[in-house]
Amino acid sequence: MAVIDVPEPEYMQDEEIAIFSDAVGKFYEKHAPEKRVLKWREDGQVEREFWKEAGAAGLLGASVPEEYGGHGGDFRHEMVVIDQQGKHGVEGFSASLHNTVILPYLVRHGTEEQKKKYLPKLVSGELVSAIAMTEPGVGSDLQSITTTALKDGNGYRINGAKTYISNGQIADFIIIVAKTDPKERAKGISLMLLETEGAEGFQRGKKLDKVGLDAQDTSELFFDDVFVPAENVLGGEEGKGFYQLMGELPQERLIIAMGGMTVIERALEETVKFTKERKAFGQTIWDFQNTQFVLADLKAKGTAAKIFVNDCIAKHLKGELDVPTACMAKYWVTELQGEVVDKCLQLHGGAGYINDYPIARMFRDSRISRIFGGSNEIMKMVIARSM
Repeated sequence: MAVIDVPEPEYMQDEEIAIFSDAVGKFYEKHAPEKRVLKWREDGQVEREFWKEAGAAGLLGASVPEEYGGHGGDFRHEMVVIDQQGKHGVEGFSASLHNTVILPYLVRHGTEEQKKKYLPKLVSGELVSAIAMTEPGVGSDLQSITTTALKDGNGYRINGAKTYISNGQIADFIIIVAKTDPKERAKGISLMLLETEGAEGFQRGKKLDKVGLDAQDTSELFFDDVFVPAENVLGGEEGKGFYQLMGELPQERLIIAMGGMTVIERALEETVKFTKERKAFGQTIWDFQNTQFVLADLKAKGTAAKIFVNDCIAKHLKGELDVPTACMAKYWVTELQGEVVDKCLQLHGGAGYINDYPIARMFRDSRISRIFGGSNEIMKMVIARSM
């Protein structure tokens, strides 16, 4: 029995979903064994070949319409890919970013030509994606970005620098957040599409040395008069970028909450197993009342969190998840994630500080969840405005 034994939601009780979940789990077991994931951690990135393997197995673009090379599924299929990845401890593979953050921009906002040109390649793994928002001097305040995409003949010249870009070293398709009208704030922002192969003036900076997420590359990107044709403005119209970004944030923040929930469950399962096997003073660590009280408290909080996240998913599937609720999920679950992995690490004793143990890596990897997708301070500001 799972430590957090909340019943499967009705929306997941579908035979086709169960079959897909089993297939995805078997894919990870075969193609992402512990030895291969260790190599990713050593290299600081997942190799391109794995993306093609995932594409061939149907793990990329599961919810992309079939007419654009996708598999015609829905958000539940994307959930399965992310959930099985967490359960199998597959680090570094940023399927959630590729599938549920970047591809939806094209599906929902792209022109017909953009969808036909890019989506099939993104679904197959021929193209690996990234989105370039954050700048060295600009974090959550996207309206203050300084990267520009100014008209030049039949296209635009992009100039600027971006940082903390996931997939930055391997991505060959990048959505760039830029100002097409530097005099404006929100209304001056457009999303520009760039295929990096042969793009003069595009340069990848160093791979950043992070606290955690060792297997996922995070990089700086530089744009020096990079030319893109006019048809590479997402949606074909300038000035819509900020509103396109805001429209996708509820799903992105829900995904972060879901990822946090997966970590909470895995941390508790690893810790219950460890404490019931490890002995001290003639008994197991589990036998100490303090251990039981700590884990009971975390199970109670984790159960409440899972019920809340499941309710948010149900709302999202109906198109009813609003921004404040998504922010509450992201904020509350990631804060709990930090508490859970910290207390679970403590129950591991010295072993919890050794990276060979999953709890140590979960501890380091979890810290970013309170920052990316909008810091938790920003989440609280949005929540407060709804009161």
